[in-house]
Formats: sequence, structure tokens, C-alpha cells
Amino acid sequence: MKHTLQTLPLSNSFAKLPGDFFSQVAPTPLQHETRLIHFNQAAAELLKLDPEIVQSPEFNEIFSGNQPLENAAHIAMGYAGHQFGYFVPQLGDGRAIMLGETTNSKGGKWEIQLKGSGMTPYSRMGDGRAVLRSTIREYLCSEAMHGLGIPTTRALCITGSDDKVYREQVETAAVLTRLAPSHVRFGSLEFFYYRDKHDLLRQLLDYVIEQHYPELQDSDNAYLALLEEVIKRTAKLIAQWQSVGFCHGVMNTDNMSILGLTLDYGPYGFLDSYDPRHICNHSDHHGRYAYDQQPEIGLWNLACLAQTLLPFITEEAAKHALNQYAPLYHHAYQQLMANKLGFEQHDDSIEELLTSLLSQMQLNQTDFTNLFRSLCNVERDNDQPHASLRDMFIDRDSFDHWFKAYRAALQTQAKPDVARQAEMKRINPKFILRNYLAQAAIEKAEQNKDYSEIDTLMQLLQNPFAEHPQFEQYAEPPPEWAGEIAVSCSS
Repeated sequence: MKHTLQTLPLSNSFAKLPGDFFSQVAPTPLQHETRLIHFNQAAAELLKLDPEIVQSPEFNEIFSGNQPLENAAHIAMGYAGHQFGYFVPQLGDGRAIMLGETTNSKGGKWEIQLKGSGMTPYSRMGDGRAVLRSTIREYLCSEAMHGLGIPTTRALCITGSDDKVYREQVETAAVLTRLAPSHVRFGSLEFFYYRDKHDLLRQLLDYVIEQHYPELQDSDNAYLALLEEVIKRTAKLIAQWQSVGFCHGVMNTDNMSILGLTLDYGPYGFLDSYDPRHICNHSDHHGRYAYDQQPEIGLWNLACLAQTLLPFITEEAAKHALNQYAPLYHHAYQQLMANKLGFEQHDDSIEELLTSLLSQMQLNQTDFTNLFRSLCNVERDNDQPHASLRDMFIDRDSFDHWFKAYRAALQTQAKPDVARQAEMKRINPKFILRNYLAQAAIEKAEQNKDYSEIDTLMQLLQNPFAEHPQFEQYAEPPPEWAGEIAVSCSS
């Protein structure tokens, strides 16, 4: 059975917690006429929403924050966080308001949140709004990550209006309807720990375990078990990021999900040419969140999370749990990269092949995504590398030497070509959300209210491993003008 807006079962377990956890605040209506910019039918399926609801005149009004959804809670969550290494005691949902949560017929729980719906008590000096540019970026990337099989928040729709929003320049307002099983962050626990409100901290921990980790309730120490599980999920998540060249850009503890989801898409980016020191966030002047720093920052953030649990677990237990992060991450990353090269299991010889390849890719500024996708077509009994592969390297002699060793390894350690190539194409995407592609969609939307490019990108990004021969140009490396694109914390 598909739901309408009137029959959508809405509750909010988080709103039943004490008022210290959130503030009740209604969305601020937009002044100009609202319009639907894009609707994601795949996300609507999560809520069991009838796609025909977009025809309803109230759809835009509800998901712009102009009209209340029946039984909505309308709360903004409070949290703290370490931002660029410095603790900020109060942050919170400065431009996001939760409507409530719904549970679908499969038992999946989804919180519904309006991002960009106006000021809240946590807005500080902000206006509580989001701009069309940043909203399109988050909408596209959350679906791109889901298409890649990486845990993430989802997005139901974008609505917008001609309301003016002031950033570096005047832009127009938009509202993103974001979905997640939970929006609780590491910073949510820090919020109470650093206020010495350990009773409330315990209540939040019990809530998280009851709602999202019920299998941990019978553990000898459920809080320690929770830490261990979050460490596992975070290690795997960041290994997945690294394996596709994804750079988050602002890995503050308030942007780290207690469920191990990719959360808060601001100044993100995917690697074009392989550069381990790539910094996607122009606000990150010291490279704290560079691509090659993400695994270590993951551990740093988990240490901040472990700190909040010290009222309930021993320091020794916390350290032992944190010590598991590095081997968990390295195992997951090495296995993913071995699979990307076409091998079922990682070993030292494959590690040597990978290290050599990445070194050459860095020196030759080889496109990360296209190189691994091209390797999917290698035939292990053909000793001539594909011309398209050789053309990715300036130093072709060094590449030929590597290719000879790679082909020899395929002959002894990999499946026959047909099976291996198919498996490689299921882990090496052909399409990623390159910044220039997102920018092209943004410019069409801003200048002409033309949302067709969003349609095209959603089609590709929700199935990034398929060939899509009619969209071959979307797999190309960025044009020269893409170097002028700058994304920052305001993105």
C-alpha cells in the first residue's frame, strides 16, 4: 500500500526524549511561490509514498516548510562538535527541522528532515536557509553514494523559490528533504559529556541502542559494544570512501554519524587525477581533511566519541576498542582495492602491485576512476596493454613494466576474463559525481530553471556501474574550466 501525505504514518521517538535534546521550532515560510525542483522516486519508495503525491498542490508547501505536515514534531536537534580540531560546545541543527519519523512495511525507520527551512535556536549568526547550489550538490551526492553502495543519508526532493539568500553573492533559496534512520552524530554525545550531564548522556546512549542497535542490549557492557560497532562501521565507511576517491571535506565530529552513514555533504569532491594530498575544501587551509588524511581523522573522531563514554566504560577498554580501528580499516581498504584490481583476496604481492600503480598514477596525474574502469577490460592472455590505458600515462615504459607484472598476477591469482571483468565492473564505477558535472546542473537550474541535467545525473548516479553508452561524455575527465570551481564550507 502506497501512502499519501494524509496517510503517511508519522511518529517521533526522538521528540519523546527530554527537551534538553532538542528545541521545538516551526519552519519559516518562504515568501515567494514555491516550486518542485526535483523528486526522487527511489527515496519515496523508502517511505512507501505514492509518487502521484507530487501532483498535489500541498506537496510543495509541506516540503518547503510553508505548511505543516499532520502530526509533525518540528524539532531541531542540539549537538556540539570538534570543528577543525577545536571543540565548539553548542552547534545543533542551525537550518534543519525534523518533521518526524516513519517506519515502512519492511521495518525500515526513516527520519524526515527539512534542510534550509529557516532559523532555529542553533542558527547562531546564520539565516537558517540553504541555497539552490548547495542543495543540488547534496541531493545528487547522497544518491551517488547510495548508487556506489556506500552508507549515506538519502534525499526525497528539492523545493525552491525566488527568495533571496545572501552568501558570497545573492542566491535563491531551496529546501532539501533529507532522510536518515537517525541524524544522531558523535557531537550529539559530546553535547552532554562536556556539560557533565551524564544522566542525559546515558539516556541518549540507551535511545540509540534501543532504536538502532537492539542486538547490543544483552551485551555485558552495551556502551562498550556500541563503541566497538561504531568503530567497525566507521572503518568500513572510510575504506569505501577511499576506494572510490571520495573526499568529504569537513570531517568534524558533528558530521560523523553514530550509524556509520555519510552525513552532511558540503565541500565534498571525488578525485579526478590521483592526488593523495588533494584538498577539496577551500576553507581547509592546512589540509586537515585532505584525501589521504581521512582514515586518520576517522580514528581521531572515534577517539572523541570514546571520550564521551568514559563515564560508563574504562579507559583501558576504550583504548583497546580504538586499537581495532586501524586493522579493520586496512583490511577493508586492502580488500576493496584488491577487488578493484580483479583479485578475490588481498596479499602482499597485490599490495605491491597497488602501491606501484598508485605511485605511477600520482606522478602521471592519471584519472582515478577512469583508470580502474579501464582495467576492467584487460585480457589476461593479451600481453599488449590497451592503448587507452597507456595513454593515461606520460611514462609509458614504466606503465608497461607494471602491466606485465599485473597480467602475470591475473594469470595465476584471478578468475578467467569473463567472470573477473564482470565482477570488476560491479565495483569500479564508470560514472562519479565530478564537480564539473554538478556545476553544470547547478548553472542550468539557476539561470534557466532547467532541471533536466539533474534528471540525467540521477539516472547515471543511481546506476553508476552500467555502461550507459548514450552518456559516454559524462565519464570524461574534467574540462579546463573545471579548475576554477571552488567549494568551501559555505557549499
